[in-house]
Amino acid sequence: MALKATVYKASINVADMSRNVYLDHGVTLAQHPSETIKRLMLRLLAWTLYADERLQFTKGLCDDTQPDLWIKNYSDEIELWIELGLPDEKRIKKACSLSKEVVLMVYGDNASAVWKSQMLNKLQLFKNLTVIHILDKTLEEAALNLNRTMDIQATIEDEQLWFSIGETVLSIQPDIWKNASAAK
Repeated sequence: MALKATVYKASINVADMSRNVYLDHGVTLAQHPSETIKRLMLRLLAWTLYADERLQFTKGLCDDTQPDLWIKNYSDEIELWIELGLPDEKRIKKACSLSKEVVLMVYGDNASAVWKSQMLNKLQLFKNLTVIHILDKTLEEAALNLNRTMDIQATIEDEQLWFSIGETVLSIQPDIWKNASAAK
């Protein structure tokens, strides 16, 4: 018998002063049986950092032709491609050629340090790519309050995220390894 996905629903209130985005939005996340809680929390943080009414979770783990999150315009062009994990250069090149903007959110402290030493110089070629590292400790702390139904408050200002889930308020400083806007 195949395992089924676990469904989580979150009501997210985002105040992003850096982008002038103020949004109350409900999201539904389906956790694939092979997906870890840390990865699920990273998807939720990614949605929060790039909050937009059009930002959607995709089939991600189940379909390697899609990112984990994306924004598509009315012409079905990909405006924003958000990838999680430690992809190879071929996957990143594909994403950068298919989308106007690509965000790669990496995690897994030890593995990401090795990946960074091997990949970061190669990634300088991709001008529309931003690479952000989130510490495992941050994802673990956020996951402590993971419930099937959640209310989340998020405030973003000057690359700082205050993320409130349940009784926990986290101050998150994403570590930006490569910034697409700096390359322009």
